[in-house]
Amino acid sequence: MCAGLRELGVSGGAVIVHSSLSAFGEVDGGAEAVVRGLLQAAGTVVAPAFTPQVADPFPEHAGDAEADEARARVPLFHEGLATPMGAIPNAVLGWEGSCRSRHPQASVAAVGERAAEVTGRQPLAYAVGRGSPFEWLYRERARILLLGVGHDRNSFLHYAESLVPHHRRKVRRFPYLVDGERVWVRTDDVGDDNGRFFPQVGAEFGETGGVRRGKIGAADCQVMDCVPFVGFARRRLAELLR
Repeated sequence: MCAGLRELGVSGGAVIVHSSLSAFGEVDGGAEAVVRGLLQAAGTVVAPAFTPQVADPFPEHAGDAEADEARARVPLFHEGLATPMGAIPNAVLGWEGSCRSRHPQASVAAVGERAAEVTGRQPLAYAVGRGSPFEWLYRERARILLLGVGHDRNSFLHYAESLVPHHRRKVRRFPYLVDGERVWVRTDDVGDDNGRFFPQVGAEFGETGGVRRGKIGAADCQVMDCVPFVGFARRRLAELLR
């Protein structure tokens, strides 16, 4: 894993990893071996650790006994809450010394030299935009890794879209503790893409020569620098979202 990443130009610095463990084929040591290889190649490893299960199951429904009971079963976010994002993000969460940002639905997990810095702040509204871990990664010129997945899984495209004035929007609604009381919080964020534009924008960026490609095991992998990627994606999304 480490040798494959270095062949792709990953050496030191911060990386954000979007991944599918199954895409690699058989991996001796599983997800933990992948994380170990990532840490050998990079200084700080970040993975989206989103928790969409912390959400209102009836967002458009004012409420009745059935809705209230379902809402009461929604878990509060906590540091150890598992993410459905896959085995590798959960391995990052379980790594000794890992850190996690505190957003109830859009947290990231990090290990390595600067894990506490990248996870240190995240706004409740526009959790993937300005003031978020994604902005920190952008300032630090992190690399984006797609390991066995495509741009439909590239969360940095949400950050790029958040910088477009006429971006798509959605409402997040989640339970949250305020002075020890469980309340429901409603915030705005950039909307979901659902495969509409993100794969196209990622493919077009690849045509500029800004993506390094290779195989690690059976997985098709891509590495790109986040600053030129965000600049390109921001321009193209502004055009596509007119």
